[in-house]
Amino acid sequence: MSKTSSIQVIDRMALLLNIMAQYDEAVSLKILSAESELHPSTAFRILSSLTKHQLVERDDAGYYHLGIKLLHLGAHVRQRVGLRQQAKPIMRKLRDELGETINLTIRENDEVVYVERSISGQMMRVEQVIGSRAPLHVTAVGKLMLAESGEEGCRKYAERTGLPAYTKNTITEIDTLISKTRQAHRNGFAYDDEEAEKGVGCIGVLIYNNTGEIAGGLSLSAPIERRKEEWVPIVIEAGKRISESLGYFGYYQ
Repeated sequence: MSKTSSIQVIDRMALLLNIMAQYDEAVSLKILSAESELHPSTAFRILSSLTKHQLVERDDAGYYHLGIKLLHLGAHVRQRVGLRQQAKPIMRKLRDELGETINLTIRENDEVVYVERSISGQMMRVEQVIGSRAPLHVTAVGKLMLAESGEEGCRKYAERTGLPAYTKNTITEIDTLISKTRQAHRNGFAYDDEEAEKGVGCIGVLIYNNTGEIAGGLSLSAPIERRKEEWVPIVIEAGKRISESLGYFGYYQ
């Protein structure tokens, strides 16, 4: 299948979903075909594929409506947008107080994804591109996320990834990873000591949502020679404020 035809199929899928979204009730194939100007057989094939992936549901009468999978995906979008909105003012305040770049990350599978940042105004600074990714074991926040999965989770992660090295400081041994994640869990924060990138040091903490689940991570990134130990409680407090804005108050229970 050519690139052009693949894009055309996606366009048609989106068109059918948008048409269904305009109706409160399930819609017949006849209506969907007419409004999309697609041949009934073409519309049927696309709808069958969407149904297979639970993006569309087909009732006993053969009518179509939006599927439950869209609700599931939408919940993830709302959570991410809500996290960013709540975190941004706190991140800016933390950046202004400490003068270094502040990052907001979430976990996707075995990586952290950078979803927001407040960039330092200093000439020599650390910048992470929004949308960029990094393996869990090389980041401060990632170690804390691994810590939540316990020793077994760390071992499974190591088996899946092989703990690749990015610098000479990257953790590449499973026993070291388990030890570091346990320490991070006890402390409530973690460091990245030039493990992802030479010359860069980070301080990371976790953010929790109203159900007590990990919503993401907050981290400070700076040239390693500028990072200060006395910043740790300040970063921890900022993480707590974001968690509280999401409805989590487990720190005081």
